[in-house]
Amino acid sequence: MTGLRWGILATGGIAASFASDLRTAGLDLVAVGSRSQESADAFAARFDIAHAHPSYEALAADPDVDIIYVGTPHPMHHENARLALENGKHVIAEKAFTLNRAEAEDLQRLAAEKGLLVTEAMWTRYLPHMVRIREIIAEGTLGEIRAVSADHTQLLPSDPAHRLNALELGGGALLDLGIYPISFVHDILGAPTEVRAVGRLIETGADAEVATIMTHEGGAISTTLSSSRAAGPNAASIVGTAARIDIDRVWYSPTSFRVVQPDGTVIEEYVSEVEGRGMQYQALNAERLVRDGILEGDILPIAESVAIMGTLDEIRSQIGVRYPREEATHG
Repeated sequence: MTGLRWGILATGGIAASFASDLRTAGLDLVAVGSRSQESADAFAARFDIAHAHPSYEALAADPDVDIIYVGTPHPMHHENARLALENGKHVIAEKAFTLNRAEAEDLQRLAAEKGLLVTEAMWTRYLPHMVRIREIIAEGTLGEIRAVSADHTQLLPSDPAHRLNALELGGGALLDLGIYPISFVHDILGAPTEVRAVGRLIETGADAEVATIMTHEGGAISTTLSSSRAAGPNAASIVGTAARIDIDRVWYSPTSFRVVQPDGTVIEEYVSEVEGRGMQYQALNAERLVRDGILEGDILPIAESVAIMGTLDEIRSQIGVRYPREEATHG
């Protein structure tokens, strides 16, 4: 281990999950920053954190912090990650990485200028079952991959004022839920060469359902579905000419999968055994990267996060979703 000293920017539910898993992994969590001292103090007490800062600026300036996890809502990721990078901190920013590709490219440039690591906190990529799946693919067990499908569908609050439905907070199924299957197909098939998307918008202008059909290099096809108004199977599959992988519910968290031949023979079964939620694996990966002086990332390079944001931009363009900040910037 590098002995990186971790700071957490924000004190919401996802930040609490990350802090808990940092403790599970025995990593050095030393500071938290919030918009109020009261919130920072409560979070620090809950997770036995030495430094509780009443502002994000104070956290970013803390000389005892080496790397900052950004757990704020989507529209703040760019600003918060930029603050951390400008103060010389490595960064893991929650997914979706930013609001759009332009913001992601800006963080990519700044991190390169500063010689710092910036990565997207797409924790699914780092889970043991996903590591094994990539090994199976690399071994050629599936043959030529022809199709990938995944859904992320949940019954979430329908209150128009809720963060998930508020456009000004990056609300909608795509950035909160769709990012998982979109990132998944990028991981398995690479960036799409063609994107077709349909969606249903609610009264706030946010997307409640989004479906995509995408073509990838070599002609492979991916399909994804995300919904914030109905709970579906939350399963995924990778279909090759020699075998397929069926990933069980909930595919994007620690789970099980089977490798199945065309005649139905199961040639491998995998069951995850993970302590905690599983968010510690992305932190352990960041520690290794910094230790080895690798600042681009390997499991999820920043260049790939930029490409994923470009795919999300194209999907939003096709379904008619634009965020207020983009309207103010570009008219």
